[in-house]
Amino acid sequence: MNAPGNDLLLLSGKVVTILLQAAMAVGALALAIAVPALIFFEDAVLEGVRAGSPMPLGEIPMLPLIGLLGIMFMILAALFVFFGKLRAIIDTVSAGDPFVPVNAERLSAMAWLLLASQLLTWPLVALALVIAEWAQELDDVDLRLEGDAFDITGILMVLVLFILARVFRHGAAMREDLEGTV
Repeated sequence: MNAPGNDLLLLSGKVVTILLQAAMAVGALALAIAVPALIFFEDAVLEGVRAGSPMPLGEIPMLPLIGLLGIMFMILAALFVFFGKLRAIIDTVSAGDPFVPVNAERLSAMAWLLLASQLLTWPLVALALVIAEWAQELDDVDLRLEGDAFDITGILMVLVLFILARVFRHGAAMREDLEGTV
């Protein structure tokens, strides 16, 4: 068995979580710039979009677009925190001490963050449908949204994380009991 500090799986997990956190940060930063720009400079943005479009755009649904981008920002922010907590758990595993109470808290927080992200996809899809309806009215545009906002895999992952949080909480308590008897 590999020493915790030399485990290729843990190292890979840490690298992936760092890359995913960076991707979430870049996306959230872009949205943090785009949303206020759409709100405060709506006329200039619309003028630029219309000038660059080869077809008439009609009335762009700005409120649903801003709402959609705002929800995307919230999801990316939640996932940024999610991957940070996962990286912290990987660090404790690498250090050889995963069954600590803080990891149970991290897993529980990760479950709540993932649940929030799953629930936020419902209004996200609803707003995307409004924008898709607008796009369908444009000439030469064929935009289709398939599927729905319900993701059984995401819901199962939330359940697994809550169960793992309980397992870690119980493991940490058993460890404390064992240390108290020695």
